[in-house]
Amino acid sequence: MLCQECQQRPATLHFTKIINGEKNEFHICEHCAREKGEMIPGTSGGFSIHNLLSGFLDFDMSGKTQSGGAAQSQQLHCEECGMTYAQFRKIGRFGCSSCYKYFDGKIDPLLKRVHGGTVHVGKVPKRGGADLQIQREIDKLKQELQERIEKQEFETAAQLRDRIRELELQRSQR
Repeated sequence: MLCQECQQRPATLHFTKIINGEKNEFHICEHCAREKGEMIPGTSGGFSIHNLLSGFLDFDMSGKTQSGGAAQSQQLHCEECGMTYAQFRKIGRFGCSSCYKYFDGKIDPLLKRVHGGTVHVGKVPKRGGADLQIQREIDKLKQELQERIEKQEFETAAQLRDRIRELELQRSQR
């Protein structure tokens, strides 16, 4: 496929831009992309995972940039390696394992935004994972049982209690 701009060189970059709900696809060569000022992956001005993470770190939970709180973030630093939160925001990775402890208050909201939660649940292997699946089901039912008791929905709570007992019996027979 030839470049849509110059019609001379092969199109090596394929962009999809969505502007105001309108999808436009571009197939252009690297030379024309540079002339148009497009971001080219793998180059100095291109996209990287660190740029993506830095973008997440530059926003608070309401979506506003944190430039106003920069002085407070500047003071926050890891006492082991000396990395500041501002440096972490810029490069997108920690300097040492202690950074997790020192930046803990700032990391949880980031993880919730990026991953949807702060607890890793992972996948359960189909073979040999039955006990773990049963335990997860029991834990979920116990939590729901507590909620039903608090709402004084005792009939539903009794059904949940019975289901938990069945699963615990099933687990113990394995």
